[in-house]
Amino acid sequence: MLRVIKTEEEYELALGKAYLLLQEEIELDTKKADELDLLTLLIEHYEEAHYPIMPPTPIEAIKFRLEQLGKSPSELSKILGARSRQSEILSGKRKLSLSMIRKLHEVLNIPAESLIGAY
Repeated sequence: MLRVIKTEEEYELALGKAYLLLQEEIELDTKKADELDLLTLLIEHYEEAHYPIMPPTPIEAIKFRLEQLGKSPSELSKILGARSRQSEILSGKRKLSLSMIRKLHEVLNIPAESLIGAY
């Protein structure tokens, strides 16, 4: 019987059960498929409460997006202007201005919420 996961031991057991179910070839709209769906929701609920993922800092968001696009950090100077700005921003010595945030959002498609966060 499935129920809310309250302890680390129950969490580990749920992960093991989900792993075993994933190893089987489960047909849609079966009891096992429903069990896996419910188990996944219970695991996600426990993880959100006990293992929260913190949002990235603006610098982490910029570096991650550049890496995703296969661009080097020097590409930032092309977007923002002066080369010294790029190194100051990536080192945390300079904060992003509103115009820089707009430009990064438009050109690199980084969510504005990620760029206005705490450093």
